[in-house]
Order: sequence, then structure tokens, then C-alpha cells
Amino acid sequence: MHIFRLLGRLSSFQIIVLSFVFLIGAGALLLMTPLATQNGQGATPMAALFTAVSASCVTGLTVVDTASYWSFFGQCVILLLIQIGGLGVVTMAVAITMGAGMHVSLMQRSTMQDAISAPQIGGIVRLLRFILKFTASVELFGALLLMPVFVRDYGWAQGSWMAFFHSISAFCNAGFDLMGPRGGGSLMAYAADPLVNLTIMGLIVAGGLGFLTWADLSVNRFHWRNWSLQTRIILLMIAVLIFVPAITFYMQENMGTSSAMHFWQALFQSVTTRTAGFNTMDIEDLSEGSRCIMIILMLTGGAPGSTAGGIKTTTAFTLFMTMFAVLRMRDDVACSSRRIPMETVRQALAIFMMYLFLFFGTSICIGFLDHASMFDAMVEVSSALGTVGLSIGLTENLCPFSKCLLMFLMYFGRVGALTMIYALHRRRKAAPCCLPAGKITVG
Repeated sequence: MHIFRLLGRLSSFQIIVLSFVFLIGAGALLLMTPLATQNGQGATPMAALFTAVSASCVTGLTVVDTASYWSFFGQCVILLLIQIGGLGVVTMAVAITMGAGMHVSLMQRSTMQDAISAPQIGGIVRLLRFILKFTASVELFGALLLMPVFVRDYGWAQGSWMAFFHSISAFCNAGFDLMGPRGGGSLMAYAADPLVNLTIMGLIVAGGLGFLTWADLSVNRFHWRNWSLQTRIILLMIAVLIFVPAITFYMQENMGTSSAMHFWQALFQSVTTRTAGFNTMDIEDLSEGSRCIMIILMLTGGAPGSTAGGIKTTTAFTLFMTMFAVLRMRDDVACSSRRIPMETVRQALAIFMMYLFLFFGTSICIGFLDHASMFDAMVEVSSALGTVGLSIGLTENLCPFSKCLLMFLMYFGRVGALTMIYALHRRRKAAPCCLPAGKITVG
């Protein structure tokens, strides 16, 4: 009873923040049990906590090899954390409530609305049913496509498990893999396999588009005039952020002094860099220009209400449209004959500045504490903050404090900047009158 009274005093944003803390804690405890590791001795507290944070926040950064260090039970725990973290703890809790035949309370509906960034509370249960069916269908379809390749290479038992593991990991944009030393790291052994590449890319994009986008598309299909403004923005940004960086990667790596990159690898790198964390080539072999593009893509992330992290594509779009409005001397920020509310513009600016501060601040700290180059630290930090999971091999060699910084960034990137703000400060009522304006010169 005391727990329910406490939950009643918390806002929906505070419940979201605390739910991920609970999930991480439970996952870390399970990973510390002897059943979770291959040697039967249990994981160290740091390895267990870091892995639990990375899996719950669907990032993919690791301090131990997933395939060789964790047992089948440990891998099952990691996959469960990925699935719950990808869909959201609140979403899974409401789904369990519905599965048990219990009534979904107004507080649960309101919390879930904030968790998936739904525009209204009405129809939230119907939306949840769509999310669960869509997730199960896509993950099962992805596993069936991957199964022939993995069964051929690893046998029926292990191959089937790997197909399901990588399908869920890709859809949830987690980036965890079970390839181990045999696979050469992530999906590098399948760099020339079109089926694996297309399937993984399709799963990553499907998870990164956001459930609200898919719900809109399922209703309006190809009648693009009926799509919401957010759906149009997300699809436009996804297309731009996939093909423009892919062409840039391909041209830069093949015209430079580094090793040649096939267009499949360039396209895969463009898709996975923003959210997922799989890779089909060694990041250390990329030129500095390509790694700069990777950092930008990792910080951008996916769509709101998706399994991806980052500042979100809609935030980046709002910032660009704000810049264009200022350059054109327009008072309103507009798109598709619609005005973007000033509150949205302020939120986008606040989110961008928070990410920028955390990105540079943490990169400087890690570079100083671990004597790492600033560029390498920026790659790891942007990967954690955008919940991507790509690494140049620096994470496992960091000091405990630097690892804690990365864990906080992964948590912050998954929960979201606005959720953290609203969880720490309840909204205040607007002041009855405006303060006098003060003249400040900028530019």
C-alpha cells in the first residue's frame, strides 16, 4: 500500500525515470549471479552494472565480450533487458496489466502517454496493442530472415538463438551481438552478405522510425497528404540522414588514403551509426572526416517515441527550420504551411544545449582522466549519449569513474532530456504578467 501511495505522489516523468533505475538494478543483480557467466563465478559489480545499463538503455557499449563472457542465462537476461528497455518499462508494465485482464488506470494511461510521446491520452490502450503486435511481427520476421545464414554457420540450436537475439537487438537499436572473436567483431564477418545487411538495416530503421510514425502509416497508408506533420518530418529526415552520409562515407573513404569501402558498407554504416551500434568494418580504419560524420549522426539519433536515443530527428529539424526562419527574417518557424509552436522551438534549443554541454564536458573529463585523445573520447561519448554502442575499443580500458560517466550518459540518452527536466522540476504556472524586456545584442 505504501508503494502505491508513493507512486500516486510521483509525476509520470518521475515514474519513467525511476522505472529505468529499477530495471537496471534488477538486471545488474541477475548478471552478478553465478548462472550468468561462463566461468560460473558471476560477473564483477562493474561489469554487471555497465552491461545492465547498456542493455536497458539499448546502447551496446560493453566492457566484456557478450558471446564469450556471459552464459546462455546471462545472454537471456541481456536480451530481456534490451526488449524491455527498447519498448519502455512503463509500456511493458501496462502490457502485463492488460495481459492479466486488469483495468488500465488513468495514471497508467497518462504515464504511458508521456513514455511514448503520444499526442493524446485517448486511444492509448489501442496504440499499445498496435505496438506489441508490430514489435512481435517485425522481430519474428527479422529472425526468420536471419535464421538460414546463422543456422548454416552455427548449427540449428545456436544459429536459431543468434537469429532471434540479433533481430531483437537490431529492432531495439541496441547493437549487442553474439559473434565473439570468431565473427571478427560485430557483423564484420557478414560485411558482404546482402541478406544480413538488408535485414539488420531494415530492423534498425523500423525501430528508429518510432511507433507513432508506424501507427500513422498503418492508418493512412500511402495517402501522404493525410500523414501528420511529424510523420512527414521524420520520414524526410530519415531519408536525408541515411543516403547523404552514405554517399559521403563512400566518396571520402574511396578517394582518401584509407582502405576502400564498398557502398553496402557505407550504407550500413550510415544506418547503424545513428542508433544501433552494429558495424561491418573496423571504425579505427575510417578517416577522421568519416568519424566526424559518425559523431554528428550518433548525437542526432532516431525519432521520438522510438527505440532510438539521441537528440531526435524532429529536434534537429526544428533547429534547422529555426535557423532558416531567422535568415529569412521571419517571425514564425513554419513547415508545410504549419507554424511550429515557440514552446517546441525553446525545447529543441534546450535539448541541443544540454547534449552539447554533456558531450564536450564528458569528452574533456575522459580525455583528462584516461589520457586518451580528445577525438577518441568524443567518439565514445557520442556513442553513449546517443545510445548507439559503436566503439573504437576505448570503453573497456577506461577508469571506473569514466565508466560511470558513460553509464550516466547512456541513461540520460535513453530516458531523454525533457523527461529528466520534467522529472526534476514540476511545471510551474505561468506568471500573471510579463517582465519588462531587456535589450541584449547578439551576433
